[in-house]
Amino acid sequence: MENNNEVRDFLVSRRAKVTPAQAGLPDYGTERRVPGLRREEVALLADISLDYYIRLERGNIRGASESILESLARALQLDDVERAHLFDLARHAPAPSARPRKPIRGQVRASVQRVLDNLTVPAVVNNMQQDLIGANLLGRALYTMHFDTDRPSMARFIFLDRRAQDFYVDWPLARRLTAAMLRLQAGADPLNAEITALIGELSTRSPQFRKDWARQDVHAHLTGQKSFRHPEIGLLHLTFDAFEIPGETGLTIVTYTAEAGSETEEKLQLLASWAASQERSTGSLPVRPL
Repeated sequence: MENNNEVRDFLVSRRAKVTPAQAGLPDYGTERRVPGLRREEVALLADISLDYYIRLERGNIRGASESILESLARALQLDDVERAHLFDLARHAPAPSARPRKPIRGQVRASVQRVLDNLTVPAVVNNMQQDLIGANLLGRALYTMHFDTDRPSMARFIFLDRRAQDFYVDWPLARRLTAAMLRLQAGADPLNAEITALIGELSTRSPQFRKDWARQDVHAHLTGQKSFRHPEIGLLHLTFDAFEIPGETGLTIVTYTAEAGSETEEKLQLLASWAASQERSTGSLPVRPL
């Protein structure tokens, strides 16, 4: 049986054996749904918060201090053998970070999409492994070649698509920064199976990635300048800014702006016109073959 289940079953069974009267708690004569102590009563007796006790009862007991375990043992009136068993369960519990993580969703929620659609500059949403999972019309237009695949990905495009060498004006820099961002994310979330799989795929398929990965660089994608050679609009010099999305772990909105009065600002207007015309005529931006 999994350790988490053992912890839960043990604590539930122990509190079921202790009545409020045995614990010295007042009996208000109300009907009780459980034969023994409620969770909030155990928390009160152990002098810990209810939320913390619920986490312990769910099996998240790894790292609980000796004083907490002693308080819990007293609240549940454990005998010496039961107390030793509780300490054993805590000692052998898996670390919280070792539990499977929920996969990041493959699309943004509707409210985030509304924010994107109301922005007047190109904007995209990417996850920790740099999949492009959302965009407004200008964002899709800017990264039109990335979005013509089944799973749009910054990293896969940069390392595995030959068009990247033309699209990114400084392709070697784009490669190095992408590898460095992946290394940072892999270090922050070493149990993320999708990041691990992506690194394995790129290591197998791209000699350039193996070279850039070996540099051991790390990089946070927050703000800076990028230059693109768009297949329809031409050269664009843009400033990017990245914003984490509250409540969406691992998801980031990246916006692209041009200097006021610059040639790139004029070209963004052309990009908007081109994107709108393509959407009207085809219902989507064009797919360009590899």
